[in-house]
Amino acid sequence: MSISSEVKEPLEPVGRLLSEPGRFAYGGLCGVTLSLLFSEEEHREFRMKFIQGLIDWLQLSESVLPVMEAFANGMGGEGTDTFADLLLKEPALKDSPILITQDLVSFSLKDGYYDARARVLIRHVTWLLRISFEELEIFEESLVESLKGHKETESEEYENARKKKDQRKKLKRYFLIGLATVGGGTVIGLTGGLAAPFVAAGAAAIVGTAGAAAIGSTAGIAIIASLFGAAGAGLTGYKMKKRVGAIEEFEFLPLTDGNQLHVTIAVTGWLCTGKYGSFEAPWRSLLQSKEQYCLAWESKYLMELGNALESLLNGLVNMVAQEALKYTVLSGIVTALSWPASLLTVANVIDNPWGVCLNRSAEVGKHLAQVLLSRQQGKRPVTLVGFSLGARVIYFCLQELLQEKDSVGIIEDVVLLGAPVEGGAKHWKPLTKVVAGRIINGYCRGDWLLNFVYRSSSVQLNVAGLQPITLDDRKMINVDLSSIVNGHLDYMKQMDTILKAVGVKTKECRLEDKWNVSPNFEMGEKCAKGGAGEATMNNTGISSAGKNQSEGADT
Repeated sequence: MSISSEVKEPLEPVGRLLSEPGRFAYGGLCGVTLSLLFSEEEHREFRMKFIQGLIDWLQLSESVLPVMEAFANGMGGEGTDTFADLLLKEPALKDSPILITQDLVSFSLKDGYYDARARVLIRHVTWLLRISFEELEIFEESLVESLKGHKETESEEYENARKKKDQRKKLKRYFLIGLATVGGGTVIGLTGGLAAPFVAAGAAAIVGTAGAAAIGSTAGIAIIASLFGAAGAGLTGYKMKKRVGAIEEFEFLPLTDGNQLHVTIAVTGWLCTGKYGSFEAPWRSLLQSKEQYCLAWESKYLMELGNALESLLNGLVNMVAQEALKYTVLSGIVTALSWPASLLTVANVIDNPWGVCLNRSAEVGKHLAQVLLSRQQGKRPVTLVGFSLGARVIYFCLQELLQEKDSVGIIEDVVLLGAPVEGGAKHWKPLTKVVAGRIINGYCRGDWLLNFVYRSSSVQLNVAGLQPITLDDRKMINVDLSSIVNGHLDYMKQMDTILKAVGVKTKECRLEDKWNVSPNFEMGEKCAKGGAGEATMNNTGISSAGKNQSEGADT
């Protein structure tokens, strides 16, 4: 066909264009990275499957398999820099080391499943090769847009694609073999396998041969159907068919219009009359992914709670009392008897709605886990971000995932802000099994309101939203937000600043600021300026920093 002939470059995966030493270095780099990131026994099967598949992908001799498996099981941990240097000296990568990242994405997608652990590994390798994390995201976006027949991203990196407008017009009818737009979602037919060569041609025109080869050779339409779900409409297509337990409301609202190979779900902690009366309100600046949703849940009860919080704060506590309570909380000697009598007399204003929402947030979290397990979002990594009771929803989602089979590889990163949940390390260690990347705990020691609602509990109770989680695990990152958050309500009102401080990307972070400065802890060094102290990363990917990090937590 003349269409495929227009793509003059051979559709050959970049990894196979390397010299034999280069391919060995590529495999070795991934093997050592697997052992660094996923050394636990529960990830052994993933490590072995990944490295064995990569050897086949790179057409390396089977004789190197024992060596690569040894790397993946912990040998050669100091070899990452050597392997990276060897790769960067390859002629095929002289001006474009990003080709390795693109090739790894292609390899990871070839079976129609983008495992969260694979994406964390790709982030790590991208960092090791000193490649902008933004380049990875642009590639992922462009790959999705080309395969789904959408207009490509208007960016300098892919300016050449716009010059091939005539070619895209010719390709359009071939895309339609496998794509049909119905309402707001794209229904992707599995009968589109015959269109795969044309899909690959379109992808190559936009993102180059690095990503297109695998897609073209393995029925790209079917892969996209697997990644995005057979209905293709994403999480907005989910409707709770019937009442689940006590849950009355549960649905996903879109925060962005695009599609991406990774999804972000934001969970709001309460609502209140006025500016913050919608679930979307706190997340207007969030830009962690091009495909983002917020979870709408139990709005009637969350509105009652939010208004009670506002009433309690605005009408019953004066500035002097707030300051006194703040220092009392910091001293760690708060008991039921030390709270002002005037505050205790109106405790019922907050206690009842708080108790109701505590219970419902746990149920909603469990249901969220079941939705993710059903792959309503497709087979793509998911990042969860939530504050207050929204963070509690996420906590119980992780707990539920831990109890289920096939739950590993779904969650990429988790961000909890002011979480009203247990903060003891023993409760969090098991949850690291179902999170491939980071668990960020944003807390405020002086959050007297959060402390107040726990006043009837033991004085020794650890609350994640009030203090660091002292867990000795590379995934756990504690961020002290005390210089930003003066009270619990600030988690709603100061969300933009808070997101920057914990390293979550926002719309205000310019393209040149989005660097993957750490392999696993992409804390947004530049974007965090102006927050509660800058979080910086050393060149091993371990946070070195500063006053944002917890005392005693190994981050």
